[in-house]
Amino acid sequence: MRTKFFAFAILALALVLSACGPTTINQAAPENLRTLSVNGLGQVYLTPDIAYINIGVNTQSPSASESVATNKDKSNAVIEAIKEAGVEAKDIHTTNFSIWSNPQYDPNGQVTGTTYVVDNTVNVTVRDLEGLGSLLDSAIAAGANNIYSIQFDVADKTKATKEARASAVEDAKTQAQELAEAAGLSLVEIQTISFYESSPTAYFEGKGGGGGGAAEAAVVPIQPGQLAISVTVSITYSIK
Repeated sequence: MRTKFFAFAILALALVLSACGPTTINQAAPENLRTLSVNGLGQVYLTPDIAYINIGVNTQSPSASESVATNKDKSNAVIEAIKEAGVEAKDIHTTNFSIWSNPQYDPNGQVTGTTYVVDNTVNVTVRDLEGLGSLLDSAIAAGANNIYSIQFDVADKTKATKEARASAVEDAKTQAQELAEAAGLSLVEIQTISFYESSPTAYFEGKGGGGGGAAEAAVVPIQPGQLAISVTVSITYSIK
């Protein structure tokens, strides 16, 4: 009886050790995947239909309160002039109001007095680019003496961006096919794809402008030019 139990224990132990031992599965290693990566570029050119511009009033006075009061009157006049030029109130918003002291020095470096400088700047969205020059003239006449950062844009870039993406993908496909054929290979399928969209940038054709008439010379000359919307696509193909 004891002998049978001992033999059974040895058999059970052998089964346990067998179950705990390493398991080996014979499977062929996957073939190394060969790939081809290309970058495609798509560009679409658009004529701007909107502009963003900063218009400000800078005043200086020996008295802080006087400088603020003067700036307030001029800034209100400038804003009214902008509105009269056709810009809606929702398209005008303050981006900066600041006041600081500006010490005055004599040739020996001694302080002779202090003036107080006040800046009030509004950002204006202009939706009628044909009237932009006249708008600037009106703002300057009303008291604006800081005008900067004119940025042109397109209000709706959805369609143009889609076209640029499609063009970039087509460019990448063409490159991949040409490279594969030149190397005696064949494209199989796309493994990865990614894209990058850049902000619209000014596009210059390098053409000189013609002379303008007296009426055109009477207003500030503004040339929106063209904007380029660019999309870069990176595609990786498996090849054989």
